[in-house]
Amino acid sequence: MPQVLKQTVNLLPGSKGWIIKYVDLIGKGKINSQVQTPESITTEAFIHAILGKTGINFGYPSSLLFAKDVDDSKWTTEEKLKLLLFEAHLFIFQLHFPGQVLDKEQFTDKLLSFYGNHQARSITGLFTFFMKESKEEKLESVLANRVDIKLNLLESKFWINYVHNVFIYLDVILFHEYLSEKKKTTIYHYDDMALNALNTIAMASSSDGIIESKERAMFKVFLASANISDAHRSVAEKRFEKGGSFEDFNAQIKKSKLGKRFVLDLAALVIYSNHEAVSEEKQFLTELSVFLGLGENELNESLALTEQFILNNHEKVPFLSDSSAVEKVYGSLSKRWIKILGRNKDKLATELKQSKELVSLIRKSATTELTKEEKELVKEQFKDIVKSMPSLAIFLLPGGALLLPLVLKVIPDLVPSAFRDNKIEE
Repeated sequence: MPQVLKQTVNLLPGSKGWIIKYVDLIGKGKINSQVQTPESITTEAFIHAILGKTGINFGYPSSLLFAKDVDDSKWTTEEKLKLLLFEAHLFIFQLHFPGQVLDKEQFTDKLLSFYGNHQARSITGLFTFFMKESKEEKLESVLANRVDIKLNLLESKFWINYVHNVFIYLDVILFHEYLSEKKKTTIYHYDDMALNALNTIAMASSSDGIIESKERAMFKVFLASANISDAHRSVAEKRFEKGGSFEDFNAQIKKSKLGKRFVLDLAALVIYSNHEAVSEEKQFLTELSVFLGLGENELNESLALTEQFILNNHEKVPFLSDSSAVEKVYGSLSKRWIKILGRNKDKLATELKQSKELVSLIRKSATTELTKEEKELVKEQFKDIVKSMPSLAIFLLPGGALLLPLVLKVIPDLVPSAFRDNKIEE
């Protein structure tokens, strides 16, 4: 596929003043941060689907959310992740204040208030060091602090390019709850949510009876990212060695819709980043989703997003570099989408049969970059289809075009006779 040249925009997340510059780019129309939740999907499902494709739930910046046309080729991974964290918070804010021009003052005040009461040790007392800095400069310092972690690389060779806070998605979840409940108490759930996530990793790692070196390295990086008290660290380490259990989860696990989706994502990442899941691991994922009160469709969505993350990043992230595992993941991904869309297969077949132009564009997207006009046409035609099929809402989200090539694999198996008008049916 030919490389698409990005606009030359002077935005450097590693330099002072980048937040003011980012907001200025929004004002000039160079970055579109408008967000609107489709009617056919819940807010939490929408957040999970949108942010799941950026990689932030796994602590890796697969793609930016809004600043897709900004040249980030010279940025470090930490700089990309810092901007992605900012964009994720902006996305959450826009969801809570839809259909209006971005109020940058309100957004900055809300986010600073959130972090000013955050429980994570890395920023406890950080605000006392601010002197005459502007609100934006304070926020830049906080975000930089949240992304950075200290880690002994010699202990985690699989994570050589993954040395940053992989738990920053917890900040996003808590910011959403902070705005939803309009009270500060949600911020003090950070340690509880971090312990639940670490317990999930412990259970997933031992679900097949063997804790592998990659799984141990993954746990160490997540533990370092959690930035919890020494007492909580000790508890998490003991649980990892014994394997963890459902009884080890604290009460917070059932209270956060996004938190439940997050721990399911983590479990899938631990299992599928190593190899094809064995029966015991698949059974664990099913039991975990039942325990969390999540349905089969939500489990399949979580697994599909996790597998997509592995496929998109296996050449960039060392612990995902097992080629045989990647091939198995790719083989299962289309089947996963078939399960997600299967309930609507007859309706999907009919709609696609009537929209041959859409199918043509989808096929083209697998080998050639679509023009801006073609992308808009695809989006609009999918909008018409999704109104009656909520499972397809994920394709309408920012970045949803990344999933269009998968339709090429799904369609032949899902609706094998959709385009054979003259075939005699038995």
